[in-house]
Amino acid sequence: MMRFTLPLVVFLALAGFLYVGLGLDPHEVPSPLIDKPAPAFNLPQLHDTGKNFSSEGMKGQVWMLNVWASWCVSCREEHPVLMSLAQQNIVPIYGLDYKDKREDGLMWLSQGGNPYTLSAMDRDGRVGIDYGVYGVPETYVIDKQGIIRYKQIGPVTHQSLREKILPLVAELQKK
Repeated sequence: MMRFTLPLVVFLALAGFLYVGLGLDPHEVPSPLIDKPAPAFNLPQLHDTGKNFSSEGMKGQVWMLNVWASWCVSCREEHPVLMSLAQQNIVPIYGLDYKDKREDGLMWLSQGGNPYTLSAMDRDGRVGIDYGVYGVPETYVIDKQGIIRYKQIGPVTHQSLREKILPLVAELQKK
């Protein structure tokens, strides 16, 4: 009887871990950057390469950073949601064109519309690495002090806007 007890206990422990794991949302990957200062960057703007966009210039306002690319299929899925959000003028959305050719990014925005206040080019992906980008799209909510308060992995949806992002933005804008 005793020789079956240990394997049974191990089996039940593994089954418990599996049960808990299956209940988790795969889009909710914890980020070590939450509640930490957003990594600083200074990149050329997509539409005007003679000008740069610096994250330091964003201090004092709540903003969203959306990492996107013209080659990203999921970015096409979230694009109408971002267009709708931009028309509401609730929070400025800044784009980070990730590992993309400038002409491809410009064409993609001209065809689908441009929800961004401006977009910066991260051609080599170094800024994406600093932000811990797993893949595109990813979206960050950054507060007035330059602290990352939320990270959305995968496409922004109307549901994620309604349930998480917009309530957080409203709360941060009051502070």
